[in-house]
Amino acid sequence: MNKVPPFKKLLEGRNEEILEPQIEILDAQHHLFDRPHLRYMLQEYLNDVNAGHRIVGSVYIETQSMARPDGPEELRPVGEVEFANGVAATARSGIYGACRVAASIVGFVDMTTGDRAAITLDACAAVVPQRFKGVRHIAMSHPDESVLRFLTHRPPPDLLKSPGFHAAFKHVSKRGLSFDATVLHHQLPEVGELAAAFPDTMIVLDHAGLATAIPDKAGSQAEAFQEWRANMQALSRHENVFCKISGLGTSYWGFGFIEREAPVGYRELAEAWKPYVETAIELFGANRSMMGSNYPNDGRSCGFVPLWNALKYIVRDYSLSEKAALFRDTAQRVYRVDLQ
Repeated sequence: MNKVPPFKKLLEGRNEEILEPQIEILDAQHHLFDRPHLRYMLQEYLNDVNAGHRIVGSVYIETQSMARPDGPEELRPVGEVEFANGVAATARSGIYGACRVAASIVGFVDMTTGDRAAITLDACAAVVPQRFKGVRHIAMSHPDESVLRFLTHRPPPDLLKSPGFHAAFKHVSKRGLSFDATVLHHQLPEVGELAAAFPDTMIVLDHAGLATAIPDKAGSQAEAFQEWRANMQALSRHENVFCKISGLGTSYWGFGFIEREAPVGYRELAEAWKPYVETAIELFGANRSMMGSNYPNDGRSCGFVPLWNALKYIVRDYSLSEKAALFRDTAQRVYRVDLQ
């Protein structure tokens, strides 16, 4: 049981100086929800967006929030893309600032349902024709339950190998949508198999493949890094896979910031994150890598301002074109984001 409340660090670090404030950021992953343990809706996100970094837009990624409470099972996820589209329209009005929140939307589709996934996909596209650009069904699986302790919706084990998954994926591919793959590092070969089977479909690897350390197991983080790096190297050979550098504030990596009572500044974050961020960019290149806040989930470890400062600090010696790709251009191209 953690002593520190899970989201205590959400507001920390707003007094930090903003590094390279001129860099335009398209936040490649964030969530909005209203749950008993946390309310994080448009206003909360705007409070973070307006804290100093130049966030010009964002990609909304599903968390099965605001799903329809009744009706056919296949149509319940439509509620979330409708909600996100409403948020996008509100932000697009300009009344709340220049940031195009939820400019592209990645919705939930139950990928175990085979051909019936088409019902969900077409319904989402019908209600959100301009912004619905991709789908996600979290596929994280691990025999140690403690690893998945913060996961709100548990996927079925071995989702990517489940009956019906490839049939469902064919419908995703046929509609020109992207797929966000959220897995742990030992599952990366499965993502590679998927990429090989569907070479014309863009697959976004969420959270840089989550090099997962086993809680309380000595040496687990070092072991995970070596296996993760080898798996990432193999996966990077698939040109249709893009790496989203996000989720570094989650528990899976074993950095220990969640359990910390004291605030965490950007330099300490950067020191811990640097080997993973630099390795991901080395393997995938800036034109196939993108940055995301994964807020509010990463708020378990650090504030929004230190998070972006840390990512900027790690790549401070990169070229201007590489920084533009990492912080804006790659996400804009992959998720086909309209920032106008």
